[in-house]
Parts: sequence; structure tokens; C-alpha cells
Amino acid sequence: QKPNENNRYWIAEINLFLGVWQGKKAEVTAYWLRWWDKSGNLLLWGSELVEQERQLAEQEKLRAEQEKLRAEQEKLRAEQEKQRAERLAAKLRSLGVDIDDSL
Repeated sequence: QKPNENNRYWIAEINLFLGVWQGKKAEVTAYWLRWWDKSGNLLLWGSELVEQERQLAEQEKLRAEQEKLRAEQEKLRAEQEKQRAERLAAKLRSLGVDIDDSL
């Protein structure tokens, strides 16, 4: 059997490509036999999956923290706006303006 354009061999029985990948595993940089799916996606080793999940969890944590901060800022902005409206209403009342009739 001949390799494909990426020098990988299709193994129909398991629906995967087998090929050589150059990279680092366990602090050793070398050529390694690796598996790819039909779409050409590299199948990750367990340690790579763990690292990918850790990174995704960290990204989600950061996203949640940013959303919490955004909500807190919006709450503060709304509270400041409410206080400003209350001060304005008090000022108008002190000037004799009946704001309930104005609305």
C-alpha cells in the first residue's frame, strides 16, 4: 500500500491513518508513530487530552469570571444611574417641581 499525500497509510479495518509525526512526548523530541482520523485530525495521546481539557477548563473559568465582572459593572452602573435620578428628582422637588405630574 502507498501512503497518501501526507505520507500516511490508511488502515481501513480501523478507519484510521497511521503516519510519522515529529514532536515532543515525555520531554523527548523525536519521530513518533501517530494516528489520524479520516478527516486528517491527529488523535491525541492521553496526556494531550488531559492538557487540552485543562486549557478548556481554564478558558471557561476566565470567561465566567469576565461575565461575573461584566454583570457586577452593569449592576454598579444601574445603581449609579438610579442614584443620579434620585438626586435629580430631589433637586426638582426642592425647586417646587412636582415630578409625578411631569411624567
